[in-house]
Amino acid sequence: MEQYAIDLFDGHCDAVFLRYLSGGGLRRNDGHVDLERMGKYRRCAQFFALFGEPEPTPVRDLSGKTHRELFLEEYALFEREMAANADLAAFCRTGAEAEAAFRSGRRAAFLSVEGAELLDCSLERLEEAHAMGVRAVNPTWNHVNALSGTNAEEPERGLTHQGRAFVRKMERLGMLVDVSHLSDPGFWDVAEELSGPFFASHSNARAVFSHPRNLTDEQFTAIIDHNGVVGLNLYANFLGERADLDTAIAHLEHWLELGGERTVALGGDLDGCSSLPEGITGIQDLDRLWERLLQRNYSEALVRALFFENLMRVVSEVCTM
Repeated sequence: MEQYAIDLFDGHCDAVFLRYLSGGGLRRNDGHVDLERMGKYRRCAQFFALFGEPEPTPVRDLSGKTHRELFLEEYALFEREMAANADLAAFCRTGAEAEAAFRSGRRAAFLSVEGAELLDCSLERLEEAHAMGVRAVNPTWNHVNALSGTNAEEPERGLTHQGRAFVRKMERLGMLVDVSHLSDPGFWDVAEELSGPFFASHSNARAVFSHPRNLTDEQFTAIIDHNGVVGLNLYANFLGERADLDTAIAHLEHWLELGGERTVALGGDLDGCSSLPEGITGIQDLDRLWERLLQRNYSEALVRALFFENLMRVVSEVCTM
């Protein structure tokens, strides 16, 4: 595959969970993300999320699993894939490790957890996950848990006492708190508890498309104030009535109008969504978004910041251990 002089750091994909459900590996597969296609970009980093509920799925029945088993089995799959594909990618825990991977011509693979249920919402399990290399956690997915309400369930409920302790512990450990999926009150509780950067790995602008999964302007501004980032979600259902590149860019443009030049990033939700904008079938097509932005007369320096530098800056600041 021809390599482009484009750098890419994407904040969220579900490739590990999809491989856990369906089989296959990360080197080459028929999903949205694999290591070979990531090689299209000069420097490429990706947060791979561990995820899952102990319930039946159309592909595999997980109802006999515990959350801990799901976490450990997906983690083992990720570790195996990193070892088997050490020529292409490195399991990274810090910005410095990512830079070392790039210098060796490899992709940087970071690990996140989507939904703290996989950690039993436990401070001890959080410490264990950090020691194992996890560097970002969503306190919730769609289901309410011991930490907080969500966009989808009990949206009026914010962080519990346990949830506040959890996100404070994450900050001390050098982990990124991911507020995508959190309830609005939960978001504001995170902003109150944390002094440093946090992020919304895969969220859009509610002012552009009114959906509870998307961020209000006030929330986006709070992330600016914390020097965090927001990753543009490419799931068609969160973009708007017409899901194409121009609609995706409308979200970016709105955020830029709010002063988000250092705050906007990418978090495509690849392999975690059923429909993408027209013209995007996987990570290999994100250069089309790059080219469309340049056609709109955005500077290459700004587009490079959105595609790579903003998220890289935050990871390098927060994930130092």
